[in-house]
Amino acid sequence: MRVPAFDRFVRGLQFVGVFILGMIIGAIVYNSLYLAQFQALIILKSELEEKLEQYEQDIQGLKQFKNQHTVIKSVLPRIEKEAGQNTGRPDLDHVTEAELIKRIKEDLKSFLGQSIYEIDSDAQFARKLLEKKVYMDVYNKDYSIEVKTILVVDNVLHVWIKVRYYTKPPS
Repeated sequence: MRVPAFDRFVRGLQFVGVFILGMIIGAIVYNSLYLAQFQALIILKSELEEKLEQYEQDIQGLKQFKNQHTVIKSVLPRIEKEAGQNTGRPDLDHVTEAELIKRIKEDLKSFLGQSIYEIDSDAQFARKLLEKKVYMDVYNKDYSIEVKTILVVDNVLHVWIKVRYYTKPPS
């Protein structure tokens, strides 16, 4: 039995190798584009869910307090972002930030319907309520928050908050 000479198949094998390599590279590029679009879709979805929840709460609050013009009708927490690498603050993604804002709104829900003229005593209460508060297990991480500023504008309670990773104190 004779073994065929492979010299005549070298060009064909090179062509097949380049073709397979092109298929692999094309699949990698297509997959990276797909993942980038999917990530953008997830971010957009979380932002829209956050806005929808805020709008639903605003509508409910406005219906509830439509005849009272001097009360807090909604709560809007904002997480401060600070530039710099050595600040000790996490770089939050949109999903985690939305979950933290949702939990903070739940804690501050008791301010809805309160008079805006008595916010000075309530602000101290909010600071004590949220001072160094720890939110456990927000997407497998723990965060501590610190209230920096509380302001009422147009019947909306704005709360600025700094977020840090929570580290358990040594025992």
